[in-house]
Amino acid sequence: MTSSLAGKVALVTGASSGIGEATALALAQANMRVAVAGRRVERLTALVDRITTAGGQAFAVPADVSIEAQARALVEQTRSHFGQLDVLVNNAGLMLQGMIDGADTEEWRRMIGVNLLGLMYVTHAALPVMKAQGAGHIVNLSSVAGRIANPRVAVYAATKFGVCAFSEALRREVKKDGIRVTVVEPGIVATELAEHITDAEAKEALKARISALTPLESEDVAAAILYALTQPARVNVNEILIRPTLQD
Repeated sequence: MTSSLAGKVALVTGASSGIGEATALALAQANMRVAVAGRRVERLTALVDRITTAGGQAFAVPADVSIEAQARALVEQTRSHFGQLDVLVNNAGLMLQGMIDGADTEEWRRMIGVNLLGLMYVTHAALPVMKAQGAGHIVNLSSVAGRIANPRVAVYAATKFGVCAFSEALRREVKKDGIRVTVVEPGIVATELAEHITDAEAKEALKARISALTPLESEDVAAAILYALTQPARVNVNEILIRPTLQD
């Protein structure tokens, strides 16, 4: 099925690690040309080297998607480099857990800036390109936290609920333009996101949850994304909710 993607161009944000990195590799293996975006230049460079060494085509675009000008520039650089943009995977995200009372509100602004506004900025920049082509596919990474809001994840959940709402409205707006929209909602995934949590109690609570089950691997989520992308044009996989087997 992956032959349907051959030669097409994908832009993957948050590609320097985890789900973004695994997705970029999966798309390159499906013979797509891939632009990888993120803030850690050395990791992006290493990823491009892995893809090109394996015979694929990749291009690194360092950017902070929470800065609108940079979000727009990465879409334009991708289109300029490869001549088109067929798939956008909005994966960049932060998960900074902690109770609402006593929280560092700067962490709230960072999460909203990357998880929600950054996704919106990149999407806004990509839409005119896809509309001009008459086709495209936008994949937005949400979370199980975009359906269920628990203590310690209030603001993270708010951003992911927002991603789900934005994605559904977007799908209904652009379906007439030949653009499909998929939202992917993973449960617990073995990535470095947990290491970024600054609240010691929240970090330990998450580690305890992870130790009680076998988490998803980034490649599992990448496979789900690939599934959505390889469906016939008449099929729009609206949502994919994917949890570890033992997760509540």
